[in-house]
Amino acid sequence: MKLALLTIGLLALAFAGIAIKIWAKKEGKFAGTCASQNPFLNKEGEACGFCGKQPDEQDCKKDTVA
Repeated sequence: MKLALLTIGLLALAFAGIAIKIWAKKEGKFAGTCASQNPFLNKEGEACGFCGKQPDEQDCKKDTVA
C-alpha cells in the first residue's frame, strides 16, 4: 500500500511540474521541441520529421492553434 501511495504521489508531482512549466511559458509552448535542434539526435542535419524545420531555423513550421 505504501508503494502504491508513493508511486501515485510521485506521478502527481511530475504532472504538476509539467503543468507549472506549461503555465509559466509564454503561450504554453516548450522551446526547442524539434529533434532538429539537438545535435546528438540529428547528426546529419536533417529536417524535423514532424514539422519540416531545418536545424538552423528557430520557429516550428507546423501551425499551432491556441
